[in-house]
Amino acid sequence: MADDVYEPERVERLKEMLRELAQRLIVLDAEGRLLEDPASLLKALGDVRAELFRFEVRATFDSPDIARHRRIVEEAEGWVPEDNDEEDG
Repeated sequence: MADDVYEPERVERLKEMLRELAQRLIVLDAEGRLLEDPASLLKALGDVRAELFRFEVRATFDSPDIARHRRIVEEAEGWVPEDNDEEDG
């Protein structure tokens, strides 16, 4: 179950992967070599895309405790106190 949560260290690594890819694209573009090696770029894009997908899935995953807390809050938000008009009368 530990793999269901995206750890903070892994978040930082994903950010670094995105920054490295962005920097690589900037450098290749500045050197006029942006489309020189499309296979290499596709591999890098694929690696980042796969990790970004894992982040999206795990970042939106509710652990059992979180799901239970969310359910309790949703039930409480829908709760309406009983009308006590009979006692006022």
